[in-house]
Amino acid sequence: MAEKILLVEDEEKLARMVELELRYEGYEVSKAFDGRSGLEQALTGAFDLMLLDIMLPQLSGMEVLRRLRREGSPLPVIMLTARDSVVDKVAGLDSGADDYITKPFAIEELLARIRTALRKHAAGTVDGSPLLTASDLAMDVDRHQVTMCGQAVDLTKREFDLLQYLLENKGRVLSRELLLDNVWGFDFVGETNSVDVYIRFLRSKLDETFDRKLIHTVRGVGYVIRDE
Repeated sequence: MAEKILLVEDEEKLARMVELELRYEGYEVSKAFDGRSGLEQALTGAFDLMLLDIMLPQLSGMEVLRRLRREGSPLPVIMLTARDSVVDKVAGLDSGADDYITKPFAIEELLARIRTALRKHAAGTVDGSPLLTASDLAMDVDRHQVTMCGQAVDLTKREFDLLQYLLENKGRVLSRELLLDNVWGFDFVGETNSVDVYIRFLRSKLDETFDRKLIHTVRGVGYVIRDE
């Protein structure tokens, strides 16, 4: 069965071009030209992935994304935008986007990102354990919830994805490059210290807040999560 993609883009010529390319690749495509109607369609649960522009009439792409995640939708979202600053990228990812591509883009790059997002989502749905644990830490993947010592822990999407991958590989030392490939995506362009930054965020919210030592550094190799 063909995967269904929702394209929310107010530039009609660009939307038509992307639609034709996606249909040529075998995807089913629906379009929306403003944020409000895009959100309404996304919340129906009828789609496998959404391509979402940031600059939209009625509701911005960021607001659409925030409302979508607030409703608990796990729909993979790739942001499309002419804005390429680091702040915008971080804001989009932290709001729950799965990936980010800057206009103008090569259609081959967009297709690669779509394949990656769909593959990661399918793996999480089919193979992911609903409950991952380490010591007093528990992650309910299906409900996108994390608790430590019975208390809820608020994580951004990137922090959640990183912690999930560490938990799925509990006891295994993971290199920064491996974490980048599997959490950020193989086509991530940036420094490996992005991993270090998010490890610090997780330690602040977990290890330091609850006086535990779960995330360990193996010098010169990478990181591992272990039961205390």
